[in-house]
Formats: sequence, structure tokens, C-alpha cells
Amino acid sequence: MFTLADILESLSGNPSDKTSMIFTEAVADSRQAIPASLFVAMPGERSDGHDFVGPAFLKGARAALIEHEVDATIPVLDLRSGLDHQAIPEAPFCIRVDDSLKALQGLAKHRRSKLNLRVIGITGSVGKSTTKELVADVMSQRYHTLKNLGNLNNEIGLPLTMLRLGKGHECAVLEMGFYHPGEIADLCSIAKPQVGIVTNVGTVHAERAGSQETIAMGKAELVQALPASPEGTAILNFDDPRVKAMAEKTSATVISYGMDPTCDLWADNIESLGLSGIRLTLHYNDKALTLRAPLIGHHSVHTILRAAAAGIAEGLSWGEIQKGLTQASSQLRLVAVHTRQGALLLDDSYNASPESMLAALNLLNELNGRKIGVLGGMFELGQYEKQGHDLVGARAAGILDRLITYGTQARMIAESAREAGMPASAMSHYDAMEQVVDELRNTLHEGDVVLIKGSHGLRMDHIVAALEEVE
Repeated sequence: MFTLADILESLSGNPSDKTSMIFTEAVADSRQAIPASLFVAMPGERSDGHDFVGPAFLKGARAALIEHEVDATIPVLDLRSGLDHQAIPEAPFCIRVDDSLKALQGLAKHRRSKLNLRVIGITGSVGKSTTKELVADVMSQRYHTLKNLGNLNNEIGLPLTMLRLGKGHECAVLEMGFYHPGEIADLCSIAKPQVGIVTNVGTVHAERAGSQETIAMGKAELVQALPASPEGTAILNFDDPRVKAMAEKTSATVISYGMDPTCDLWADNIESLGLSGIRLTLHYNDKALTLRAPLIGHHSVHTILRAAAAGIAEGLSWGEIQKGLTQASSQLRLVAVHTRQGALLLDDSYNASPESMLAALNLLNELNGRKIGVLGGMFELGQYEKQGHDLVGARAAGILDRLITYGTQARMIAESAREAGMPASAMSHYDAMEQVVDELRNTLHEGDVVLIKGSHGLRMDHIVAALEEVE
């Protein structure tokens, strides 16, 4: 929640007492406008938000940030050259600025400066969203906590999230996405995190960012932005050499986590319980905590370690940390669906990278039944495209009883699986989704476990939907 006075002050740099008009939140999609919200109109690649000011007002938006003219009948408060003696129009009205995005970011930065709260920033190639959810579950055991909704983790989404902060919030857990160097530094200038968590450095977005070294430099911007010890804390994955090296790039206190007992926080006695979760023991200093968490797969151990480390950094007790981990409301984006035939579909179609593909295959390997992989291509890998698909294909050959690949890029997975010894009779490739659905309809049996995973642009969730309709 914020006020029109906040907007005016953030844009002019001068305190304003001209109005006490209150806004509930800011949105950049007119469909998400609610009563008393601020609609931020921005030009886009496919559409211009200025075309949707009217619909936003119809849904209750109180004002709209604009950078060029819209409907001439809508009153405008023009702030491009200052407020001067302009009267505040009756709502709804437009606020004209030079750049809507910069105005949004400036407003979020201003709002952050007015609030006394702890901010935890999270970045990495894989596992950001699940880590965000679990860290928020842990922090909520003591603090009134806000987190990003969905994937609002970029230069637009993070400021929108910040503007949902109220005076009652004590902690914000913010996922920070990375597409190009300098982006995370910009996000940190808005959010001002005191705690930074880095999950790993992979090949996601290499097409845009370049090499893994460039990606590592971009992720390191989070720990470089943290305040010095003891105010700041960097939580780093020491099982990833590129993340471990970030300890030399921060003046914050470092909490290392991983599987090695030399880490500050480490885990052992790990037991997968299949879809029922995981059991493990956490070690920190001279303390040990054995618990069962609802997250699934061995790769979830690092997620649990990150959330526990955040709790340690923020002074939570072991009891609070354990409660947050074991009663977590969060879960992986993977959704398990039982068909009427008795097969189990693991819908992990939200997105895909080599790292998350391998983790999903490893999870499949922990389950009983005939294992079928329906794997699509992975986008934005740049120079790592062939290497990434080859790694997935080789691992698939060692786990799957049957491999079905879908789409042009997935042919590389199939070829790699064949080279790793998977017989041609155990493989199918299709370029049409209907063909994938037809094979599964005709071949699934009770006890089969099917992993469905590929880049989000392939919309492989439609495969699950089609199977659900006929089962």
C-alpha cells in the first residue's frame, strides 16, 4: 500500500502533502487491476499498455502511470516538468511521466526506503522459485513475510512486488531473475537486500547472457550488493565451484551450505521417501536436526539447506526452522496426476534446463514402476545447447524404460540416448503433440510412471490435459 504523496515524492525528490490518496497495489496488466490500484502502462513487444488504461479503470484502478497520450477525455496530471500549481484530478486519472518503468522502479525504491524490514534476495540458474517459497515458509514462523507472486522477479515484477509491502511487513523474500549483466545489481538497488542466497550457476539464459562465466558474474551482483558483515549475509552453495568463488566477492558474512562436512551447514543421512517427501539430518556448528520434509527428490536437499540457512542468518530457533520446513506450504512445480488406468503422470512441464532435467530424471529413478520420459527441447542454452541436450539424453538412457522425445531440439536428446546404448525399440520421436498423446493413450498401463518435461514454450502441459480428458 502506498499513497499519491509517495508517487509525487519519488518523482520529484521533494516531500508532498498535497494528497492522502491511497493505492492498494500496482499492476502492469489491466486484467489484474483491482479497486484503488495503480495501473502502470508500458510499451511492450506485442502490445502497448497504454491501450488498456480504460479497461484498467473499469476494473477499479484509481490512476495510471503513462508516458504518452491516451484517451483525451481522461484527466492527466503531468509530472514531466514538476507538479507546480497543478490541481489533483478526481480519480480515475493519468499521471504523465517520461518513462513509466523508471517511474515504477523509483516509486518502489522510495517505498523500500520508508520501511524497516529485512529483505532476502534469491538468485541462481535453477531452484529460485522453490527456494523462495520454502524460505518464506520458514521466515513466516516468526515474521510477517511477503514474497514474489509467481515469477514476478524481473525489472517490472520485483518493483510491483515491493509496492505490495505494508507497514506490517517485517520480511520480504524476493526471487531475482537474471537475463543480462547489471540486471541483478539494478534489482538490488531497489530491494536493498541484507541477505543474499545463490542456488547455482547453470546454462539457463546462456543464449542471451553468454558463457557460464558471464552468468556467474551476473549472479554475483547479489552478494556484491549486500551490506558488510555483520549486517549482511551471503548464503552460498559450496557444492557449486562458481558459487563458492563468490565468497571472495562479498564483504558480508558467508554461510556456506552443501553436502560436505566442511560447510557451515551440511546434510547427511538422506533418505528419499518418493512422492511422500524426504528425510535427512542437518548439521550446523555442534547442532544436528533430523527431520522429514514434504519436498521430493534428492535435489531438494539443497533447497532445504538454503531455507534453513536463511533462518539461521535471521536468528530463528531450530524449532522455528524445523516447523517451517516440515509444514511447508510450498512444493515443486511438479504435479503428480493419477490416471484411471493406474499410471502416474509427473507434470514438470513449467520449464526446463539441463540441471532441472537431470534432477527430474533422478527423481524418476527413485520411484517404482515402468519409467517413461516424455522430454522436449530446452531453449536459450546458447553455446551449451548440444552439450545440455547430450547430458540429458545420456542420463535418460540409464534410467528410462521408454523415451519419447518431442520437438526439433529434442532430437539431440534422442540421439545422445541412442549413443549411450538405449535401443531404438525403446524410443519414439514426434514433432506433433497429438502423436505423443496418441502413443501414451495406447500404451500406458497400471504402475507406469511418466515424466513430462520441456521448455515452457512447448506447452507440454497440454499433453497432461489431453490425457486427463480421456482417462
